[in-house]
Amino acid sequence: MRYSQIPSEYYEPYAKFIPIYIVICIAVFALLKLYKSVWRFASYAELRRVILATVVTGITHIVLITTIFKRMPVSYFIMGITLQFILILGIRFAYRFILLLRSNRVDDFSKGKRVMCIGAGRAGQMVVREIKVSKNMHEIPVCIIDDNPNKWGRYIEGVRIIGGRDRILEAVKKFSIEKIYFTVPSASMKDRRNILNICKESGCELKSLPGIYQIANGDVSLSKMRDVDIEDLLGRDPIKVNMNEIFKHIKDKVILVTGGGGSIGSELCRQIANNSPKQLIIFDIYENNAYEIQQEIQKNCPDVNLVTLIGSVRDNRRIFQVFDKYNPDIVFHAAAHKHVPLMEESPCEAIKNNTIGTYNTAFAAMMHNCGRFVLISTDKAVNPTSCMGATKRSCEMVIQALDYMVKNGKADKAPQLFRNPALKEWANTPEKLERLRSSKTEFVAVRFGNVLGSNGSVIPLFKKQILEGGPVTVTHPDIIRYFMTIPEAVSLILEAGEYAKSGEIFVLDMGEAVKIDDLARNLIRLSGHIPDEDIKIEYTGLRPGEKLFEEKLMAEEGLKRTENDLIHIGQPIVFDYEEFLSTLEPLMDLAYKNKNNIKQMLSGIVTTYNITNN
Repeated sequence: MRYSQIPSEYYEPYAKFIPIYIVICIAVFALLKLYKSVWRFASYAELRRVILATVVTGITHIVLITTIFKRMPVSYFIMGITLQFILILGIRFAYRFILLLRSNRVDDFSKGKRVMCIGAGRAGQMVVREIKVSKNMHEIPVCIIDDNPNKWGRYIEGVRIIGGRDRILEAVKKFSIEKIYFTVPSASMKDRRNILNICKESGCELKSLPGIYQIANGDVSLSKMRDVDIEDLLGRDPIKVNMNEIFKHIKDKVILVTGGGGSIGSELCRQIANNSPKQLIIFDIYENNAYEIQQEIQKNCPDVNLVTLIGSVRDNRRIFQVFDKYNPDIVFHAAAHKHVPLMEESPCEAIKNNTIGTYNTAFAAMMHNCGRFVLISTDKAVNPTSCMGATKRSCEMVIQALDYMVKNGKADKAPQLFRNPALKEWANTPEKLERLRSSKTEFVAVRFGNVLGSNGSVIPLFKKQILEGGPVTVTHPDIIRYFMTIPEAVSLILEAGEYAKSGEIFVLDMGEAVKIDDLARNLIRLSGHIPDEDIKIEYTGLRPGEKLFEEKLMAEEGLKRTENDLIHIGQPIVFDYEEFLSTLEPLMDLAYKNKNNIKQMLSGIVTTYNITNN
């Protein structure tokens, strides 16, 4: 049909209505924000708005042209609405289609890193799509690996699923893969570890999606991918604790965390703040760390009654001031000097801060009838060869001795390590002594190994050395350590605070010990380098106070099971508690005089301490 053959009775109403219809379309399109979309990223939301705009303008067209001018043929409306929809959609989506076509051109495969995705689920699809759409990524998705045979040979976003995990190394060579994205957040710890162990042998750079919660939140993107860390390759499943029961114990309680700005202390504060304490008190000597965790909690948990205090556990007056004012129900004592070689050079500081600082805080808790006092200890306290380990064992002994004094109604006989005479006089009033005699404070210690990613651990050091191009320094090729993650350590500490019956030392079954040399080599591989070729490993020798291996229990300690198969209770070693307490004041005096023979006196108190000069 020719244009000239359109009857004038239909053409004239159409020509008169067009200006009105243009104004209506502009208004509807503006109202539905069709002029404000970024069409490069057009998606289902834009398609819905185009459909709605077409329906609204189509109905308006039918009603107005019929009532104002003339009834038009049905074919006129059908063709008009269809053409309008196609043109609106075509123009707006054309830019995206062109970009997709350009991104899929074969010659683009020489312009970026060649990428393999592991996982053909929703997360994998979202990551592949973002790589292809993102012009500035400089990455090319080449193939996908998935263990589900039903998906083999199929395509996601134009990328082929070539097979299961057994084809990873073959595919890396065949397709010259440079980078691997692990996008299976729901994988079990065993599957995750096995797949990543294969991937690290490829020499490719590895990235991983942290957790399944991001799928639930729809929060999957390349920006959320993180480097694969060594904890992904731990030789055991993560510790699982019934946190609901534990948090019931914390709710509506006043909680004091000493050393609250440190690695363990800050994670304790995060977990506690998320579970409705009556008040959370952060106590730390280092104001920068205390400020950081304060700001984080105020942002994420604005309703928490948070108090942040600066002070030292060495300062009796400050500690008593805190307990007098806030009267905490539970104390988590994480404040300590922990660096082994540094404490070998400054043993008096280790004793002042660890041994005496723990006693000061525990004594204040006992005098104020605090419900529970939880000491954060370490496996270095077992048969210690370092001053740091010996002071941490003395902290455990403090807890055991004070627990004995409380149970036997002798808390008022415990020594008062007050260097200030006025404070000593204040503490010896009848009221205070009676308060001590009636104290029911429960004391418990929590002992675990090295914490991955904590301040002073080897992982951050190795990562820094790898970024600098090496060498990576390992003290000894045969040195081994037990490892756990910070959340695991905090879970154990909180469980100890819940199930403590006084005097126990909780011990975590941390699985098999890890060779530090293997750990360093795995980190180098996970970073996409070859050990001893791209990044050299140097052996520097054991540092002062270091052991080749750590122990979780002393020979005299037996294990008692708990409800959690991975958490045990070490039976306390019986010693003369009152005699031990009587040695603390002379030890404190010697430490504050900075005497050189302080290690010898410490070894006389902690009889398992073996002084080394390696």
